[in-house]
Amino acid sequence: MTRLIATYRVRCPASEIASVAQALALEQSVEAPDEAVTDPWVRAHVLGQVSAIRRIDDDLHDVDLALSLATTGLDCAQTVNMLFGNSSLHAHVSLVDVAVPDALVRALRGPRFGIDGLRARLGVHGRALTCSALKPQGLPVAELARLCETMALGGVDVIKDDHGLADQAYAPFAERVAACQRAVERARRVTGRATVYVPSLVGAPKALMRQCAIVRDEGVGMVLLAPSLLGLPVFHELVHDALDVPVLAHPAFGGAARVAPPLLIGRLYRLLGADAVIYPNYGGRFSYTEQTCAAIAGAARDAWPGVRPAVPVPAGGMTVERVPELLRFYGPDVMLLIGGSLLLAGDRLRERTQAFADAAAAASAAGAAAASNAAATGEAASGVAATGVAAPNVAAPGPAGKEPT
Repeated sequence: MTRLIATYRVRCPASEIASVAQALALEQSVEAPDEAVTDPWVRAHVLGQVSAIRRIDDDLHDVDLALSLATTGLDCAQTVNMLFGNSSLHAHVSLVDVAVPDALVRALRGPRFGIDGLRARLGVHGRALTCSALKPQGLPVAELARLCETMALGGVDVIKDDHGLADQAYAPFAERVAACQRAVERARRVTGRATVYVPSLVGAPKALMRQCAIVRDEGVGMVLLAPSLLGLPVFHELVHDALDVPVLAHPAFGGAARVAPPLLIGRLYRLLGADAVIYPNYGGRFSYTEQTCAAIAGAARDAWPGVRPAVPVPAGGMTVERVPELLRFYGPDVMLLIGGSLLLAGDRLRERTQAFADAAAAASAAGAAAASNAAATGEAASGVAATGVAAPNVAAPGPAGKEPT
């Protein structure tokens, strides 16, 4: 019987961890006392098994559970249920990693475009991608479209709705999408660059399906979805059954559960179909550390048989001046999202956006030259760009904060 391995970070006294781990195995598999599980087949093939316990400190441990793949039904919602259903209600337990069997990878499918497909659509190769956001919400459609066109003329690759934009009276979805899509098309005729506008789709399933139809009718090239806000199964179904364009995943509501960010944002969003994943960058207005950001980027991009790599999109309080530093940290396979600090330029928005695009191109070129020199001299580079930091067990989830731009 194939099993998936889920890793939980458990806070309890060391003297109790063995019994707590066994209780966790029961809770996440049969949800019954051990003595009540008398059927031999159920005990052998369905009952969760504690496969490892690793001490982090006196009161903190990582527990590996081997859970039957059959209990997931190869379904998105049921998989999440079996990984962290009842146990998400236990304040002392967090989900930090999952080893996914090939059969589940094939069922959930992962990104349809990934890094290479997104680069092909944008016509951008060999440098970091750039992204900005239309904000603040509350602006009328005409002003949002003006901002969109100005940023596109300034050379940014991807212009997304602020995730707070929905179908509000001050900027109705259908009107906004039509106006902003025409704006990037006008800019494209001037610049020759394939800038894409990315509307935010949000709402109940019926509303989402109407929005998908509008996206198709208007010829939009990419969309923004918040998997945790919509629900992971709804996100998965939209990506694979209702959309035919790349999907940028936003982490809104992603801090509401005790799931480690590298696992949730980097691996699970990717597995369910996100082509690019936004997350709070270190040193901005959020509390994520360099280690956590490196792990998210690694989880999004690292080799995973059967799953295309997704683009990491660090965001949240970033500035143009930090572009060289960020590209030394992440390397070129990244999309830098700078929103609010560009808008501070006011009437000089196009100039500031162009400075952002130029900085990304220059820093990417410098990084490529440094990597070439390092390869020629046999020197090992450091950081995410060189090592591809992996996701497992790097950081337990912290408190939820404001979401990135």
